[in-house]
Amino acid sequence: MSRIPPTSRRFEEMYADSADPWQLGERAYDRRKYALTLAALPRERYRSAFEPACSVGVLTAELARRCDRLLACDLASVAVREARARTRELPGVTVECRRLPEQWPTRADAPGAVPFDLVVLSEFLYYFEPARLADVLARVRADLAPGGTLVAVHWRPAAEEHVLSAERVHAAVRALPGLVRVVEHREPDFLLDVLIRADAPADTLSPAAREGLR
Repeated sequence: MSRIPPTSRRFEEMYADSADPWQLGERAYDRRKYALTLAALPRERYRSAFEPACSVGVLTAELARRCDRLLACDLASVAVREARARTRELPGVTVECRRLPEQWPTRADAPGAVPFDLVVLSEFLYYFEPARLADVLARVRADLAPGGTLVAVHWRPAAEEHVLSAERVHAAVRALPGLVRVVEHREPDFLLDVLIRADAPADTLSPAAREGLR
């Protein structure tokens, strides 16, 4: 029997009970995961980034320090409010309430932002059934700029609200055409993959080459 992903009402209820229901701003586990995610980025700075499912904005605030412009969004209005408060003093950050993929950002409503040279999919993809997952990933691929970076990081243990496993969604990410995986990190708790568009210059694929080390 297929699982049913949580509805927007369910997420709103979770945030009504707690402004940070997963305690993302408190746990050492999440601080370490975010540090690894940031360390895995192959470029020091990005022009335009997109972070769907930003929750309360803990990772958003760290990404903002590496990006000229960052569009973050979440389904839950309380999460958006918390993320906006957390990033209020950071330049170039926009946090919006969007239901994805139906309200996927376009060049018309995000002028100058799309295409993105960084997309971060953190704890997001396992809420989608296979057909909708394919739709989301097709949109990501279409809106990733030449040489752009795609990051996927997901919790591995089974969870009742997850429709798909981390292994399955990361297999789908790795199967996207025209992308080269440059980072693979696996541990019992989560998977982390970083991919770059294959049309990237060689020094984009290799941070060492960019610094003249090879």
